[in-house]
Amino acid sequence: MTTATAGLAARPIIDSTRWPDLTDSRARARRSVAARVARWVFRSAADRLPVRVDLGGTALIGGGDDGAPLMVIHRPDAFFAAVGAKGLIGFGESYMAGDWEAEDLSGLLQVFAAQMATLVPAPLQRLRALYVARAPRTERNTATNTRGNIARHYDLSNELFATFLDETLSYSSALFDGDQRPGVAVAGESVQQSRPTQPAEWSALASGQARKIERMLDQAGVASGSRVLEIGTGWGELAIRAAARGATVLTVTLSSEQQALARERVAAAGFADAVDVELLDYRAVQGEFDAVVSVEMIEAVGHEYWKEYFQTIDRVLAPGGKVAIQAITMPHDRMLATRYTYTWITKYIFPGGFLPSTEAITDVTAEHTSLRVVERLSFGQHYAETLRLWDERFRSGLAQVHRLGFDDVFVRMWHFYLEYSRAGFRSGYLDVQQVTLERAAA
Repeated sequence: MTTATAGLAARPIIDSTRWPDLTDSRARARRSVAARVARWVFRSAADRLPVRVDLGGTALIGGGDDGAPLMVIHRPDAFFAAVGAKGLIGFGESYMAGDWEAEDLSGLLQVFAAQMATLVPAPLQRLRALYVARAPRTERNTATNTRGNIARHYDLSNELFATFLDETLSYSSALFDGDQRPGVAVAGESVQQSRPTQPAEWSALASGQARKIERMLDQAGVASGSRVLEIGTGWGELAIRAAARGATVLTVTLSSEQQALARERVAAAGFADAVDVELLDYRAVQGEFDAVVSVEMIEAVGHEYWKEYFQTIDRVLAPGGKVAIQAITMPHDRMLATRYTYTWITKYIFPGGFLPSTEAITDVTAEHTSLRVVERLSFGQHYAETLRLWDERFRSGLAQVHRLGFDDVFVRMWHFYLEYSRAGFRSGYLDVQQVTLERAAA
């Protein structure tokens, strides 16, 4: 393919004080060896994949047919400079800067996600440690750093999250109506897999979130009189539903924005006497609880602290108690290969975060706690549907997003984040699981 149709698109206005890394070093890197290598690697990968890439009106490359996702690179020099200088971080930053577009962004990213382990040729993979960036030490989730890391995401604005979440304000995967079948069991675990029976409508999102929460509470055995610890409050929906069962709840968060709104919602629901919402690191929790629940919190812990996370749960769990966590997971081999890598997601969305594998959860708990995984439900395609609904809602509410003070670069960043995440689940590279743990038999 040798023809192309792309024009030169207008870049968003980039505030250099807010987004310094979108322009830093681009001019210097434009003719660098790294940029030339990035151009060769990218073109080689594109020709192997079912995609089409329009190089700014100069060429159309890629291994896809006319129906394949189309990536339009408006500014090839800037794009390859960014990728050459920063790899996948530069790939995302180049999108934020408006250097490239894709009408079907999720479809394009899904193709890349499905081939994540082989995008870079094997000889260059061996140089990975010399090339990829390491996370700043200030972003490690120590007891002193964690609150700042959490605030950078969750304290952006409650109003921002309200522009794309449903009325439950649940910021995690819903569980829609779906078929369920046995999965591959490991070490005696009960494993189920679920897929949505049809594309989800916005009207089904709140009920899907309720189904997810109620299943977690069932798995943890939450009933009238239960003492419940929730690690990671969100905006209070799980705590409210646990209290509605007659439980008393301590829920902890490090987001002051979430704490304030969660307290308001708990009080409005009539459960202020049953639910205590504290601004507290999970490691500082004291007491004894019949059930511990945690929805998509382990991803923010950092792999260096998974041991502390599960040891804390083990320490506070009462005899006979149960644990239910919901976790986004990745393949074990990719987890091992990337655990020290600084990524676009950790730089811009979740500083200090890292996804576990199911093997990591099983191994850490078996080696360092008395907890054992007894049941898992895998439902990654439900997350793909959840993220699609969030992104559609976010883009339909851009006027409100701008009124809240967020600029066009932020809008592009957030859209990329939601579609990047959706692509991971659509491709199967990522999964989400509800994991039930109990104490090992004596």
